[in-house]
Amino acid sequence: MIDLARRIHEVEARISSACAACGRSPESVELLPVSKRQPSALIREAASLGYRCFGENYVQEGSAKAQELPQLEFVLIGPLQRNKAKPALQHFHEILSLDRPELATRLRQMAEELEVTRKVWIQVDLWDEATKMGGCTQNDLPALMEALGEDPRLPLQGFMAIPPPERPEAFQEVAQLRALWQDTLGRPLRLSLGMSDDLEAAIAVGSDQVRIGTAFFGSRRGQI
Repeated sequence: MIDLARRIHEVEARISSACAACGRSPESVELLPVSKRQPSALIREAASLGYRCFGENYVQEGSAKAQELPQLEFVLIGPLQRNKAKPALQHFHEILSLDRPELATRLRQMAEELEVTRKVWIQVDLWDEATKMGGCTQNDLPALMEALGEDPRLPLQGFMAIPPPERPEAFQEVAQLRALWQDTLGRPLRLSLGMSDDLEAAIAVGSDQVRIGTAFFGSRRGQI
């Protein structure tokens, strides 16, 4: 518990410092702990320290944790296959990795069938990294937006991205994409950018959420 509390304090301090450096309030940045391959006991400890929402990369692992810990919320940040759309909607409160029209169509069908409403984010790829990380290209975004269709069961929150570390300008590119689509849609969109090694750069360009795994929980414990 002491080690976890210390790590959390250090991450929160980094967020506060990054916000101060660019004139933002720390409350404007959501810290999403990434609990992939972390034991449920450690997630319970984080919950006792005030955290209630956790990011998971795999549908099977995250679904099992959601059923074991129903008092908490889990969001899917990893790739989603069409054949796992149903369990994803059943067990995750949000999906951050919507990245193609056919997946949007499947999620809409399943959301209607299950009679659920789930927030979704579009994962974008502006750097030809989709084969490694997933993501929708800028050219394919209009088709994905059309497939999503402003469905009230799948309210669009904004964009998530995993930029390549060798491109320091990558965060700014996603911020510009957000601005473009805010103008197109006529409403605000959020950004989910930044992880343990680069949260400061993400906050500087206006990220609303940072996804923190190792710096929050420590090294991963192996497959659950």
